[in-house]
Amino acid sequence: MTRRILIVEDEPALLRGLKDTFETRGYEVLVAQDGEAGLAAALGGNPDLILLDIMLPRVNGYEICRAVRERGLAVPILMLTAKGQEEDIVLGLNLGADDYITKPFRRGELIARVNAFLRRAQPQQASIARFGEYQMNLAAHKLFRNGKEVDLTAKEFRLLAYFLSRRGCALTRQDILHAVWGHAVMVTPRSIDRCVATLRAKIEPARHNPEYIQTIRDIGYRFEADGE
Repeated sequence: MTRRILIVEDEPALLRGLKDTFETRGYEVLVAQDGEAGLAAALGGNPDLILLDIMLPRVNGYEICRAVRERGLAVPILMLTAKGQEEDIVLGLNLGADDYITKPFRRGELIARVNAFLRRAQPQQASIARFGEYQMNLAAHKLFRNGKEVDLTAKEFRLLAYFLSRRGCALTRQDILHAVWGHAVMVTPRSIDRCVATLRAKIEPARHNPEYIQTIRDIGYRFEADGE
């Protein structure tokens, strides 16, 4: 099945280059050069993934992202931004973007990121998640490594389950707080970091050089692992 990518970018040369890049790899590509056209294509074009510039004429990328999520659409959104400032990235992620890539970027890195998101968007078995040597049984609330159970606290289990449900996505500490601790609980970023540290100690082959739970400086974390 041909996958459909929507690229919303107002720089003509970059838009043309990205369109050619993905079309030569067999993707169907929709394009928009302003936010108004991009929003219409996002809501009506049924894309499998959206590459979304932030600074756009008419309607900016933040508003497009907000509108897509308010409609309940779960399409992966990868932000393309020339801004590397923390607050711009965090705002986009909090509005529902899945990840970001800062211009200028390497085409190979972007293609790999898009391919990974589209793989993860495929339907998966609901109760079992796998990564590396691990198998997580969500229904039984158990984690196994090569058939041997790994002892996790309830909070560590919920944190890992959330990471696995959003693997490959940049997650702010606010995202993690709401998903794992809930809105009504007062938790500091230090508490989140401590829970990440104890989880790393139990699942990482080398806790000081993490393979799975990657730290994104000034933002949060990203769980990197292929699997079912």
